[in-house]
Amino acid sequence: MSKDQTFGVIIFIACLIVAVGYVTMVAAPRSVKAILPWFPLSVEQIQFGAIATAVFAAFPAIMFIGAWIGWTMATTPPPEPMEELKTETSENNKSEKEA
Repeated sequence: MSKDQTFGVIIFIACLIVAVGYVTMVAAPRSVKAILPWFPLSVEQIQFGAIATAVFAAFPAIMFIGAWIGWTMATTPPPEPMEELKTETSENNKSEKEA
């Protein structure tokens, strides 16, 4: 297994663990209290904390992706018009046939 594949497996497993933990905290916070009775937060605080953490992480990530798309669109030169491409292609085909 290559280094990239190893990192892929680690990322996959970490994401699965986080996803299962998140769903458990939101959908069944009482099970968190049952597994960790010493946990100092109430059931409502566990649910709110899980949702607030996800929103706090997701919102900036979505804004970053939007900014990245905007930056890419702003700095990428416009494509050539189709007429020019067709003309260049037909000229290249003619020169190849003559050679």
